[in-house]
Amino acid sequence: MHTNDKSTLTIYQKIVANLEKIITGKTDAIRKLLAAFASGGHVLLEDLPGTGKTTLAKALAQSLQMEFQRIQFTPDLLPSDILGVSIFDQREHSFRFHKGPIFTEILLADEINRASPRTQSALLEAMGEKQVTIDGERHLLGECFFVMATQNPIEFHGTYPLPEAQMDRFAMRFSLGYVSAEEEVQILTAQQQTIQTIEPCATQNEIHQLRQAVQAVRISEELKRYIVDLVGATRNAPGIQMGASPRASLTLMKAAQALALFDGMEFVTPDQIQELAVPVIAHRLKVDSQARFSGLSGESVIKGILRQVEVPI
Repeated sequence: MHTNDKSTLTIYQKIVANLEKIITGKTDAIRKLLAAFASGGHVLLEDLPGTGKTTLAKALAQSLQMEFQRIQFTPDLLPSDILGVSIFDQREHSFRFHKGPIFTEILLADEINRASPRTQSALLEAMGEKQVTIDGERHLLGECFFVMATQNPIEFHGTYPLPEAQMDRFAMRFSLGYVSAEEEVQILTAQQQTIQTIEPCATQNEIHQLRQAVQAVRISEELKRYIVDLVGATRNAPGIQMGASPRASLTLMKAAQALALFDGMEFVTPDQIQELAVPVIAHRLKVDSQARFSGLSGESVIKGILRQVEVPI
């Protein structure tokens, strides 16, 4: 490994150590979260209340010295509550734009599936193109703009399913889940370790360095083909109404490059691709309603595909 690779690996390790002071027993989730962040993707956490989603988002923002905003999605939330609004200034006789909470670096979109599809779609352009258009005018968002959205799987009452186009904007979907009994005891003991005690541990320059290093990780033509074969297999899998788009292949490649970097490697191996296949692809599949009733899920389809598609040596 080059010294440059070692220094970027150290940046990653510093961030992980910082987050683990606050978030106990979630090493796997932190690894996925940082893989999405370092490869420029957004994350959807599907989880139960009280598993530490808000804490994780805040801890990440503080570790990276980034601006943080949280939006609580509710049925009466309007697109202007997210994007901002133009207000007429009587003195100036002109409209002045007041920015909404989307103008931040790390955005926590809490219980995103409680808002109407129209309000959810206010996030689409921001997530896809790092910009928003308001009254015909383009406003650019920061280079590191990162959305962490949560959806609550148990309370289906009063929720709207996320449209396919919105699901496709998320690099990964995974859950934090509950911790073990031992870890829960640790949480009770270490509860004075609050968010306020988190010290920033990476500069903007280091974050930029980390993202560039991810792009520089090598991936062979055989492994690119392997990714395309995995994603392509979802398009004619039985019980699947709609397979994953080429965006899934691109995301899987970028996120695998991030994991390879975190593992201290200069190139991607099949292991990183297999580790991320479910969180990157499963949520993009539209399972036929009949097949869903008989227990088929996006996750089980991807696991089946991983067993079928030949792994390049």
